[in-house]
Amino acid sequence: MQPARRVRSLTQFAGLSLALSLASSAVVPSVAVEPPRARHEKLDTKDEILARIVPPRISEREFRVSDLGAVPDGTADSRPAFVRAMEASRAAGGGRIVVGPGVYRLDGPIHFVSDTALHLEEGATLRFSSEASHYLPVVATSWEGTLLHNYSPFIYARGCENIAITGRGTIDGEASRTWQLWREKQEADQLLSRRMNNSGVPVAERIFGEGHFLRPHLVQFYECRNILIEGVRFEDSPFWCVHLLMCRNVTVRGASFDAHNKNNDGIDPEYSEDVLIEDVDFDNGDDNVAIKAGRDHEGRTLGLSSRNIIVRNCRLKGLHGIVIGSEMSAGVYNVFVEDCVASGYLKRGLYVKSNPDRGGSISDIHFRNVKLDLVEDAFFITSFYHQQGSGHATDIHSIHVENVYCREATAAGIVVHGFAEKPVRDIRFRNVVIEKAAVGLDLRHAHDIVMDDVSIGGRVGPPSSVK
Repeated sequence: MQPARRVRSLTQFAGLSLALSLASSAVVPSVAVEPPRARHEKLDTKDEILARIVPPRISEREFRVSDLGAVPDGTADSRPAFVRAMEASRAAGGGRIVVGPGVYRLDGPIHFVSDTALHLEEGATLRFSSEASHYLPVVATSWEGTLLHNYSPFIYARGCENIAITGRGTIDGEASRTWQLWREKQEADQLLSRRMNNSGVPVAERIFGEGHFLRPHLVQFYECRNILIEGVRFEDSPFWCVHLLMCRNVTVRGASFDAHNKNNDGIDPEYSEDVLIEDVDFDNGDDNVAIKAGRDHEGRTLGLSSRNIIVRNCRLKGLHGIVIGSEMSAGVYNVFVEDCVASGYLKRGLYVKSNPDRGGSISDIHFRNVKLDLVEDAFFITSFYHQQGSGHATDIHSIHVENVYCREATAAGIVVHGFAEKPVRDIRFRNVVIEKAAVGLDLRHAHDIVMDDVSIGGRVGPPSSVK
């Protein structure tokens, strides 16, 4: 079955988060949701999804931060000018906040308002402070698939519509020598957040921030719709770079990443739908694209699946290429990945991961026309990620892999590991060539695996004759 519950509008998203914030005993409020989708119901085609994804229309009215007190010298705090620019856009009914060339230090976050574009001209760099207190008070956010309150993301929007980040400038998190050190201190808070999730602690009581060590995101759009991110460069993030949480109608195109800290995922759509990621240059210390849908009890209960997502014409580089999971308890389906090329080394090229703590389902995933270079594993599905979890095996099925090439896999070419109680099923490979692999194929708890024109470790000619 496809995920049974789905909030369909921004106002319903907002109502959901309010109820989550105010709940005294339960995690899940009573909200209007879709009826269950029958498994045989027709899924949207790629063209139908693309027809719905339309960049926002935003007024050409301009607010230049230099006119509002910003100083592009890299030393003066220009955040007050950005705050004034957002307020001016709100008062005027929308417009473009224009940032000219230079380095702008910001001692704190930028919080978006609706109908507003942040436009970074070529040569403009936003360089964020590394002082944790600058990102207080805490805001409603999430961390590794659990809703909570934490330090503000550096660029943050909540409940906004018609918003954009555009231009040829750079967003620099300045995290490699500061925030990154928190990773060694985060385990206690990480485990606490997971216990709160699984025991149903009300979100309003999940307060982190000061005295805790969960790193903030570089950019997070939460419960937003009609979003465009185009052209900009993301560097040196404290945690995930671009997190799309409960968002709809999103276009990310022509952007680039140079972010090599721990957990520096490039783009993470979570509980989101109708997302187009295209023509992006990734170079990340973690996943290039990681499609998620919540963790464990909370994700299963909310039931806000991530679906109708297209990733195309992207250049992959970093740790992992295209990933689904591992936080995906509300389900991920109807995803199209095509015409992507990797350069240099990837640990894993195409990676689907879950474990028996998650539940949910992953289905109707299409990988087409992908070229990998040197990888550890070319294609990997696991239902038992980190060899942990119990009670909620994920239903992984209906995955289609077509026209995939890999030069060399130092570990494995194709791996499909299901779970004993719920095997992976209906995986189809067509026209897949892996020139060299230490292990060609490893299938465990895997049913209905179909291979059509698959070559791993070289091609074999006609049988030799006896001399």
